[in-house]
Amino acid sequence: EQSLCILMTGFKLSQEGRLRMSTMVKTNDGFEIADVDLQIRGPGDIQGTQQSGILDLRLANLAKDVAILQAARDTVTQILEADSKLEMPENNLLKVYFERKKQSKNNWSRIS
Repeated sequence: EQSLCILMTGFKLSQEGRLRMSTMVKTNDGFEIADVDLQIRGPGDIQGTQQSGILDLRLANLAKDVAILQAARDTVTQILEADSKLEMPENNLLKVYFERKKQSKNNWSRIS
């Protein structure tokens, strides 16, 4: 069945509110809407509960560096598909890095 979405707002609307509304009018692509939301709010804190603000990545900005982050993810996927236990000599540095990360204070299993 066809569905409808009715967007309503008050007369006074912030610049961010206008951008949100225009995005919702322009597209029904959830990824595009999420991207605009990411640019407005910021990514939040990946290790905690903050859902908006600045994520302090040292090398990348989630909103601006999408292409390089996707390329990095694709590269890591290829490496792990070819050598899932990182036993090949060319992957030794990665293996050492991940072994050290396992011993770090970050408990990534608690992120929900």
